[in-house]
Amino acid sequence: MTVIRVPAPRRAADGLGRPLWVSVEGINGVGKTTAVRATAASLGSRCLRLDELTDQAADTLPGRVIAALSAEGDVCLRTGHPVVETLALLALKFREVERLTPELLDGVDVIVEDRGVDSVAVCQGAILHTEHRATPARAVANQILATARRWRSMPDATLLLTGDREVCTARFAARIGRTLPASALEVIAQTEQLYLELAAAEPDRFTLIDVTGHDRAETGKAVEDAVRAIVARREVDRAG
Repeated sequence: MTVIRVPAPRRAADGLGRPLWVSVEGINGVGKTTAVRATAASLGSRCLRLDELTDQAADTLPGRVIAALSAEGDVCLRTGHPVVETLALLALKFREVERLTPELLDGVDVIVEDRGVDSVAVCQGAILHTEHRATPARAVANQILATARRWRSMPDATLLLTGDREVCTARFAARIGRTLPASALEVIAQTEQLYLELAAAEPDRFTLIDVTGHDRAETGKAVEDAVRAIVARREVDRAG
């Protein structure tokens, strides 16, 4: 019998004082990207910001992959080949970690990531479920996360932004200048539910921040305060 040994998760600068890794999650339009950028700007050079895959430059590898996935114009990046989509997105998230060299992380205390592997898990789990009803969304999400953990570490902390879904989807539609079809709204609703289920399953990692009624500045401040609190708590733990 052939035994295939799966490598341990690959950690950036493992053993060299790896920075605290905080991911920010939530459905489209909840205010993640604005909050992440404001937080990174406030923290300055001690913070490394990782942009959402869909926001990366078109001439980069992530940009080219996202362009291919969105070629059909679907806002959920559905191509009709959900397994291929999932593997492509996971590969980009693995690559993201491997590109964090000790030189790049020199002087960095905290990494703030706009959408992490949790996003891949919940979005692709939701898509597979809506396209194949017999496929349990949560089971798919769990399997994706289990696969991710074999190749990279999970974030040290995850901030899940929650809000009024109708308000969030309206913001998202306004931003992209398109009306969201019913199929996309269904995926977003399923994604929101999966986020909450993952947060309930890992309360030590997830922190929920309700931004209902918050403007962009208030959402950004809430995320910044949460990141600063997590960093301070880690510093206390190290000192102890």
